[in-house]
Amino acid sequence: MRAELLSAVRAALARGGAGPEICAWQVPGRIEVLGKHTDYAGGRSLVCAVEQGFVLAASLRSDGVVRVMNVADGSEVGLALDPGLAAPPEPWMRYPATVCRRVARNFPGARQGVDLAFVSDLPLASGMSSSSAFMVAVFLAIADANRLSEDLAYCRAISTPEDLAGYLATVENGQSFGALTGDRGVGTFGGSEDHTAMLCCRAGELSQYSFHPVRHERQVALPPGYRFVVAVSGVRAEKTGAAKDAYNRASLAVRAILDAWRAASGRPDPSLAEAVAHAGAAPVREVVERTAIDGFSGTTLLARFDQFVEESTCIVPAAGDALARGDVAMFGDLVDRSQHLAETLLGNQVRETVMLARLARELGAGAASAFGAGFGGSVWALVEEPRAASFAARWEARYRAACPRVSPAFLVTGAGPAAARLS
Repeated sequence: MRAELLSAVRAALARGGAGPEICAWQVPGRIEVLGKHTDYAGGRSLVCAVEQGFVLAASLRSDGVVRVMNVADGSEVGLALDPGLAAPPEPWMRYPATVCRRVARNFPGARQGVDLAFVSDLPLASGMSSSSAFMVAVFLAIADANRLSEDLAYCRAISTPEDLAGYLATVENGQSFGALTGDRGVGTFGGSEDHTAMLCCRAGELSQYSFHPVRHERQVALPPGYRFVVAVSGVRAEKTGAAKDAYNRASLAVRAILDAWRAASGRPDPSLAEAVAHAGAAPVREVVERTAIDGFSGTTLLARFDQFVEESTCIVPAAGDALARGDVAMFGDLVDRSQHLAETLLGNQVRETVMLARLARELGAGAASAFGAGFGGSVWALVEEPRAASFAARWEARYRAACPRVSPAFLVTGAGPAAARLS
């Protein structure tokens, strides 16, 4: 499949009159196995890359324009490497525009334009982080063309793949990364879990990270003989679309809790995870209980806090331990608990994702959970490889019968490799 996609982007460059290719990249999507809405709070996630993703090829131009060609529909856009670049009209174009604007702001010497052609076999707006993968791919090509790894400002801020993941998360959410000043991003207040999975994960393994900053904690092998079956619910969850406000509200609740804790304790904890690690969960929770915070009910904030603490400090480490022991049954029980917390406390589930997770367990999946931002998106199921295809077919049939008005998609993947240059 990679060879076919690479041929497609190379053909698009040729049709567009581009010059000689300078680089090609593949960037995967990701599965958030566990760690629902924990990364921007500094918490833990258990993640892996998938075998599907974006393939992009690039050629140099003689000006400072980044021309981005969409192989799927033949559309294209020209974007100046300019810190004042305005957002283009089409939603897909806003992602590369955000990258171009931020690169131009942070690296004034980066004005070498490129022709880029991209294609993807990753379902869009599915919770598999297609938008982040797209932005990572565009950045990697622009960075190659402009030799950013030799830029002094880049070298001072970014020296590891984890650093790069942290930086690219701020490109997306608009925050600053050290001395690399922020911009308006794409409008979501997310963290760096997606970018970390894409740039740092290893084939055949799950990676446990904590965030804010990105810190690698351990690798855990995917149980031998198992694959992920992913059900894309058909309820779209676009970061620039209808799901954005709901996603941001979950993030803003964490920010409100942290601000209240800082004001009450006088501590400058940089994240909610640091506050809990230093003071314990109980003192922070007491502050939430007694503090009125505009825009949120006390019940909402307590639910958000309790979900975060249990998911990050209990479920993720225990699930990693269970996998390390090869205890799929215990892993499945912990994943069920995470899904329950998402439904009852986090509140980021819709009817379709709840149904998919329950159907998967009824059909014999070792574990199953919704993942990603929520409010639509996808559900993963851990299934023995010999029956993955038949499981997917039965899962799809049950889901379509229950939800005939949606258009789902089903795919099978292992734990894939991180982003890589293609020769």
